[in-house]
Amino acid sequence: MTQQLALKIDVDTYRGTREGVPRLVDALQRHNAQATFFFSLGPDHTGRAIKRVFRPGFIGKVSRTSVVEHYGIKTLLYGTLLPGPDIGRKCAAIMRGVRDAGFETGIHCYDHIRWQDHVTGKGAEWTRREMQRAVDRYTEIFGEAPHAHAAAGWQTNRYALRLTQRMGFDYSSDTRSAHPFIPTWQAEIIACPQLPTTLPTLDELLNRDGITLDNIAQHILQLTVTPPANGHVFTLHAELEGGKLLPIFEQLLQGWQAQGYELVSMQQYLQGLDAGALPRHEVAMREVEGRVGKLAVAMDDI
Repeated sequence: MTQQLALKIDVDTYRGTREGVPRLVDALQRHNAQATFFFSLGPDHTGRAIKRVFRPGFIGKVSRTSVVEHYGIKTLLYGTLLPGPDIGRKCAAIMRGVRDAGFETGIHCYDHIRWQDHVTGKGAEWTRREMQRAVDRYTEIFGEAPHAHAAAGWQTNRYALRLTQRMGFDYSSDTRSAHPFIPTWQAEIIACPQLPTTLPTLDELLNRDGITLDNIAQHILQLTVTPPANGHVFTLHAELEGGKLLPIFEQLLQGWQAQGYELVSMQQYLQGLDAGALPRHEVAMREVEGRVGKLAVAMDDI
């Protein structure tokens, strides 16, 4: 049986939607690969991430990954010196074009910075309001309700996990783990499968431990030589792999296909699983090497 590798594309910004998404669609079509695009649907307030400068490790990550080069000065001013463009309003046609090209789409968030920086400390009503905004905007754009969610920055809380079930999502991809699972939060079972990111991302690896633009693709391909029982989920970003890192992404596509992987959407990946046999894992916020702050992680995999 062909092993599957699901491609999860997080689209964080106006620039990523406008420029990165069409490039990725073109690359995927040329390589006969599927993927799922998770869109940020409200205002681009990327500039407000400047508050993270006070977090341990933030300066190091910025210097490693050339944030200005990948995101652009204008994006880094949105929400501060420049008004944040409404991504869903301005880029609705691009988003529908992704669907019309045959790719799965889902919700990343409404306001990326607002969610990523605040959700872990917020309560039920704040969380419900933010998720409902994203659902409403998605429905407005696509004419149908969303069926998939992927939390911005792998940030979540118990209320958001509950809502993935209550809103009827087929699955969610809010976490990091070695394999798919049914999430629990302080022993409360959430009946919505988690299809977590299983591999490190390019920005987590780049310029660490001798990993450079010249060898990063080979490094990741070494991690996928032996396929696990449930395949892999690789998360990429429209701003990075849809921009200056596109040649590296194409190396990965070619390498994975040479290794025998079928490159699929998240929905296709879900269909290949025995949902009734998924293990239950407790979700908690823990550090992940190469990222700043704590992410939602399946505890059993630590």
